[in-house]
Amino acid sequence: MLADLEELVLCESFSADHEAVTRSAAVVAAQGARLTGTAPEVLTVSGVPHLSWTFGTPRVLLVGHHDTVWPMGSLATHPWSVTDGIARGPGVFDMKAGLVQMFHALGSLPSPEGVRVLVTGDEEVGSTTSRALIEEAARGCAATFVLEASADGGALKTARKGTSWYEVEVLGKAAHAGLEPEKGVNAAVEAARQILAVDALAEVVNTSHGYDGSWRTTVTPTVLAAGSTGNTVPARATFQVDVRVPALAAQRQVDELLRALTARTPGASLRVRGGPNRPPLEREASAALFTLAQEAAARLGLPPLTAAAVGGASDGNFTAGAGCPTLDGLGAVGGGAHADDEHVVVDTMPVRAALLAELITAARG
Repeated sequence: MLADLEELVLCESFSADHEAVTRSAAVVAAQGARLTGTAPEVLTVSGVPHLSWTFGTPRVLLVGHHDTVWPMGSLATHPWSVTDGIARGPGVFDMKAGLVQMFHALGSLPSPEGVRVLVTGDEEVGSTTSRALIEEAARGCAATFVLEASADGGALKTARKGTSWYEVEVLGKAAHAGLEPEKGVNAAVEAARQILAVDALAEVVNTSHGYDGSWRTTVTPTVLAAGSTGNTVPARATFQVDVRVPALAAQRQVDELLRALTARTPGASLRVRGGPNRPPLEREASAALFTLAQEAAARLGLPPLTAAAVGGASDGNFTAGAGCPTLDGLGAVGGGAHADDEHVVVDTMPVRAALLAELITAARG
């Protein structure tokens, strides 16, 4: 398993570099073919390669991705290494170890009959070319297991917040800031007013739905830009908004509230672009499968599994949104996703592969 993991990590696969992702897809395809005995179908959409294996009539869908957030050349600063039982390297935790575990789990079964595997190449940038493939595959299955990395301590991810992204554009009117500022309409000032209004939306939604604690809606203004020169009243300003929601009702309410924004500065106008990207993976979608996983762990003599609800999204959001029961976080145990400390605890890899194999057997009937 370590040799296979090294092979995947050494083939860098930055999402924005389609040539690199294509090379990575070839390596993943060869590894999967060796361990399952079957070559995948390569589905290339807008230059991004995705890999699909189908064994008989699928009942269980396994989902993962082979692209990473690490720019090309990251191996020079974050080299592959295994020291004191810890594997490191770009993408090792998110989520190349999960792919290795998945292929070894499939290879350990007497037959992969009833399983479909989908490994995508653009998850880290929103799954824009793979979303339709994921949703179509999920609709035909009774269960989806997502090989994304686990939460802290190996916890399975039984809920994920849904995500939305917006850009609010403010249009004003330029004027000389020293000679006649009164003739302008200051888009930066209007943007400031709108940012305060947007910042207050989360409290409105959380109050109306009774959300509290960490499992609540967040509406966060992020990137802000305004103006053209230091002596000109800004004629245009933009700011982006990151939205995370625990339930579909909250996602819809935030969307309605953002689209209802109105300008507060006379002469200014607003345009709101964007919308929901991933629906939430709600606890109800994973509850039965988590129980199944607990039973599988007990049969293997493993300690009781733990569950976690997380703010980050994955392709499991899409499978749950398509109506397929979904259990996430079945991949690597470790930490540091997207960060300098990205790592995997090596001796957990065969254990997680065994757990997945037992789960597949139980779920496909």
